[in-house]
Amino acid sequence: MEEILRTIPHRPPFLFIDEIVSIHEDGASCKRTIRAEEPQFDGHYPGNPIMPGVLLCESCFQTGAIYLAKQIEKKGKSLNEVTPVLSRISDARFKQMVRPGDEITIEVTLKETVSRFFFMKGKVLKGGKPALTIEFALAMVEGASA
Repeated sequence: MEEILRTIPHRPPFLFIDEIVSIHEDGASCKRTIRAEEPQFDGHYPGNPIMPGVLLCESCFQTGAIYLAKQIEKKGKSLNEVTPVLSRISDARFKQMVRPGDEITIEVTLKETVSRFFFMKGKVLKGGKPALTIEFALAMVEGASA
């Protein structure tokens, strides 16, 4: 968890990854266990808790931010100099529900880079099968005026 906190600016209760599994040449993989005591389940839905799809998407964005931060680190730049900012979401498809107690694997792959925009493909797997597929873009914004 400490490595995650050193790598991206997200913090609980808006941190949706528990563990960095791997960082590879063109992407990253993380894991998360969904816990019943998380605040979103108070209203989504009482008595039938389902992880909100938008938060599954966010787990992909955070995994993508970890991948990009590690790439920046390799170039000798400080992680404090840039902030990952979501700039595009497309083709989000929800394939199965995620509930408390489920462990998910989040996989993100870099498709292309255009200027400071990083176009990525992500998926959330539950039991080895897709729960979400999505395409998105992150911008790494430099400076305090991000």
